[in-house]
Amino acid sequence: MEDQQNLEAIMGLIMFGGNAKSDAMEAIAAAKIGDFELADRKIADAEESLIQAHHAQTDMLTQEAQGNHMQVTLLTVHSQDHLMTSIAFTDLAKEIIELYRRVYSE
Repeated sequence: MEDQQNLEAIMGLIMFGGNAKSDAMEAIAAAKIGDFELADRKIADAEESLIQAHHAQTDMLTQEAQGNHMQVTLLTVHSQDHLMTSIAFTDLAKEIIELYRRVYSE
């Protein structure tokens, strides 16, 4: 994979991961005030961002599997860390929203 393509894929992971985490945080905030329609939309937005991030990651993995090895840099590691944190945060946000649903339904 060419250096420019690598950088675009890495920045995609960071950008889409960051978007997912922000949307998940907004979803929790919406659930906290009882706006579950907005919370559900924000979680859907977070999941869409994670899908986009996975596409970028899959492109990188495909290139690696085809023998086009890339140099692993701190930025590469950071992008993977950012994505994994965003996935975990979105999963946790879903659970928190469900807890708020229970609180508001009682």
